[in-house]
Amino acid sequence: MVRTLRFVLGDQLTRSVSSLSDINPASDVVLMVEVAAEATSVRHHKQKIAFLFSGMRHFAETLRREGIEVDYVTLDDAANTQSFGGELARAMMRHGPETVVMTEPGEWRVLQMMQDWRETLPVPLHIREDDRFLCSRAAFSQWAAGRKQYRMEFFYRDMRKKTGFLMAGDAPEGGQWNFDPENRKALPRDHRPPVRQRFEPDAITREVLALVASRFGDHFGDLEPFGWAVTRAGALEALEHFIMDCLPMFGDFQDAMKTGQDFLYHAAISPYLNAGLLTAHEVCARAEAAYRAGHAPINAVEGFIRQVLGWREFVRGLYWHEMPEYAETNHLDATRPLPWFYWSGETEMACMRECIRATRQHAYAHHIQRLMVTGNFALLAGIAPREIEEWYLAVYADAYEWVELPNVHGMVMHADGGLLGSKPYAASGAYINRMSDYCAGCAYDPSIKLGPKACPFNYLYWNFLIENETKLARNPRMAMPYRTLKAMDETRRNEIHSEAQSFLDNLANKLI
Repeated sequence: MVRTLRFVLGDQLTRSVSSLSDINPASDVVLMVEVAAEATSVRHHKQKIAFLFSGMRHFAETLRREGIEVDYVTLDDAANTQSFGGELARAMMRHGPETVVMTEPGEWRVLQMMQDWRETLPVPLHIREDDRFLCSRAAFSQWAAGRKQYRMEFFYRDMRKKTGFLMAGDAPEGGQWNFDPENRKALPRDHRPPVRQRFEPDAITREVLALVASRFGDHFGDLEPFGWAVTRAGALEALEHFIMDCLPMFGDFQDAMKTGQDFLYHAAISPYLNAGLLTAHEVCARAEAAYRAGHAPINAVEGFIRQVLGWREFVRGLYWHEMPEYAETNHLDATRPLPWFYWSGETEMACMRECIRATRQHAYAHHIQRLMVTGNFALLAGIAPREIEEWYLAVYADAYEWVELPNVHGMVMHADGGLLGSKPYAASGAYINRMSDYCAGCAYDPSIKLGPKACPFNYLYWNFLIENETKLARNPRMAMPYRTLKAMDETRRNEIHSEAQSFLDNLANKLI
């Protein structure tokens, strides 16, 4: 008789995950399922679906080699109900367990689903904390209590003290908490980043790729070439490649962008972290070890650890602390539909075209491409938060609602009114020109402010400030651009608004 049915989700591919921590191979069964309801909750990138299904199948084989029974339901199983609830109900009939154990999911919607199962299952359902994070939900809520605004920098410093990462006693290693001012270099013209490691699909992955091509062929993105690791061993190899070949220069060029160079010095391990093939603690520990060994400088290691220990933990805590009301806010009253070129990549704006091309090809773009190109355009154009959030959730292999929603809703769109970030991350074409080579191949000129050859980011930036003046002008971090705006005469302001409005009215009608 099966004592415990342990239901493991597709982003819980960690042997030490709480739902498996006390498993008894003699009496317990692990349930894993591929279901269309989750693959199509948004129209996920084909590579993301393939990455997760292949990762799940490999993880199931790892458990079986340990002597654990795994009840694995494939997508093309004729009896598959294609939903979590339906497959749990069928597994209950097959195994008749005394209890069901799960680890809490990464999405509010799925947690509500699991809590509903408690009312209908004939046996107890135990939902355990996801202890793979360095800050528990309870610890974040305790930190957030009484704060009107949440600032990652203060949270990050507390996490450094709590974990001991990059600490010299009670002081930060290197004498300061943040080396960000050193990490804003553009890539030199003739600089050649390292060739990035990719992984050849094995037989299991090839079978999954064929399945995805058959069932989800009309989803966004290229399925081939597929180069993601799908096992823990592969993920560890990818981490080591980053540490040895990329981390030393990561700090200097983490904000840089270059045509045709889709990974540069970035780790590209977020899909592995967010699916559970790597853990946050081991990633931070390996980066710190590289610093202690003299392999990588402090600005690079601190910048990387801040992304994992700071931002990743911070947005996860904020998501669970503020949901579900958080997703409903729209501070800037943005309502414009998402332009079709976010899916097609067909636009005269070279920066948008290049970032969407990389996203389509790899289900990946690095954080500056997401924030300061595709995100910046959505902010300036007043795209409805729900529409751009669904796009980010659909197109990236590392996207899960707990990490995607706060980053897009709060950091990209400022839809939470400043709860997460102290100011909107709005910028003109000058920023993109400074940090990339995109503008050299563009139909528009970042040095031109108005007219048919002007970079749309230029007049959209000032129009954004004009249209949101009553909500943003008192923000201390927006003081400088609003002083410049105040000095503009009425004629100039009207010209900016008219050109921006014409551009925005044409978004749905032609290539722009």
